[in-house]
Amino acid sequence: MSDQAKNLVVVDASVLPEVILKTLTVKRMLANREEKSSSAACRTVGISRSAFYKYRDSVFIYEEQMQEHIFTVYLLLHDTAGVLSGVLQTLSDVQANVLTLNQSIPVDGAATVTVSFRLVESAGISVLCQRLSERQGVVEVRLLSGT
Repeated sequence: MSDQAKNLVVVDASVLPEVILKTLTVKRMLANREEKSSSAACRTVGISRSAFYKYRDSVFIYEEQMQEHIFTVYLLLHDTAGVLSGVLQTLSDVQANVLTLNQSIPVDGAATVTVSFRLVESAGISVLCQRLSERQGVVEVRLLSGT
């Protein structure tokens, strides 16, 4: 099925067949390295590998796909000890989950940093950007993207 032709629905987990719920459990186990292989994970939860492979690309936990928002922020920071650590602390304070962080080598006393993070509540992104810009050593903050 093409991406344009997908029909997505949200369904209460209590009405789903057990095989779907077990497929979600196997996916979580593999993502968290609780099991080394899909075979082992399938054995642990009690489904066949063929059932897992049949459903694995079609089922997702709602929170992972719909409630969390991914943002990318560009920052220009002074080349001073603790500035990046302070930025990360601010992100931690709002329970942002950092996905990627790219930092350039400082030139003329400043470095660019691009941080992508997942945030459950997107309503506070402007407040977060303001808090980041108020940190000592932060020269510029720019929101590059947010979904």
